[in-house]
Amino acid sequence: VQLQASGGGLVQAGGSLRLSCAASGIIFRFYNMGWYRQAPGKQRELVALHTSGGGTNYADSVKGRFTISRDNAKNTVYLQMNSMKPEDTGVYYCHAVLSMREYWGQGTLVTVSS
Repeated sequence: VQLQASGGGLVQAGGSLRLSCAASGIIFRFYNMGWYRQAPGKQRELVALHTSGGGTNYADSVKGRFTISRDNAKNTVYLQMNSMKPEDTGVYYCHAVLSMREYWGQGTLVTVSS
């Protein structure tokens, strides 16, 4: 199983980035897919979740700014991040979960400068 995240980088406050996570080795459409982030010195936290049934959920801190989506034909989940803030800085991880099975991607670094 592999979750390959990409799209991280350096962006100024107010800017946008789009993260992608391509999955292989799983039946993607059955999995709930999420994006987590870990800021320096802090615990990893859930940013956004896209269920296999099409529902979405967001951390309060990103509601209205971030959008999670998925393309089951491409086995890929996306995170569109707009109006970014310095506090969005961190390593972003892709996560796949189905019942007791869960997998993590390698993380992609996002840095938002003020």
